[in-house]
Amino acid sequence: MSPNQVTALSALSTFSGIGIIVAVQPTFLTSLAVSLLLVLGYALDSADGQLSRLTGRGSMAGEWLDHTVDAFKVGSIHLAFLVCWWRFYDLDAGWLLLPLLFQVLATVHFFSTLLMDQLRRSLRAAGKAPVDGNHSSSLLYSLAVLPTDFGVICVLALLLFVPWLFTGLYMFLFACTAGFLVLALGKWYREVKSWN
Repeated sequence: MSPNQVTALSALSTFSGIGIIVAVQPTFLTSLAVSLLLVLGYALDSADGQLSRLTGRGSMAGEWLDHTVDAFKVGSIHLAFLVCWWRFYDLDAGWLLLPLLFQVLATVHFFSTLLMDQLRRSLRAAGKAPVDGNHSSSLLYSLAVLPTDFGVICVLALLLFVPWLFTGLYMFLFACTAGFLVLALGKWYREVKSWN
C-alpha cells in the first residue's frame, strides 16, 4: 500500500467511528465499535508517515493529505460528542458547553503544535536550528502530555455507554488540555520571540 492509501484507510476508519457517535445510541457494543474504529484510524495515521519514510515514497501532497485528514478529525470529534450528549445523554444544557470548549482547545492545540513544528523546520533549513522544545526524549514529559493525546480520546470512547463516567473522565481530559495549553502557549511564544 502507498502512504496515501494508508491515510485514506485511516480517514475511513476514524470518520466511521465519528459517524457512529453521532448517529447511534451508545451501548456497550456501539461504544466498543467506536473505540476500535478510532484506535485503528489513530494507528493507521501513525503508520502512514512511517511508511513514507521507510519506503522513500513521501511527498508534499502526502503530507498535506495527512494533515488535512488530521484537521478534519480534530475539528469534528468533540462536535460529535456534543451531538451524542444532546441526543442521547440526560444532561442539563449547560453541559453541552464542555464539548464546545474542548473543541476550541483541541483546535488551538493542533494548529499551534503544527505551526511550531513548521517554524522549527524552516529555521533548521535556514541553518538557524532552534533549541529543541518538544522534549520528545523525556519520559516524564510524555506521560505529562498523555491526556492531551488524541489516542486517549479514542480509548475513552469505549465508555460512551456509561454517561456519568464518560463525562467525568472527559472533563478531566479537558482540564489537562487546558492546563497544558496555558503552559505551552506561553512557552512557545517566548521561544518564537527569541528567534527574532
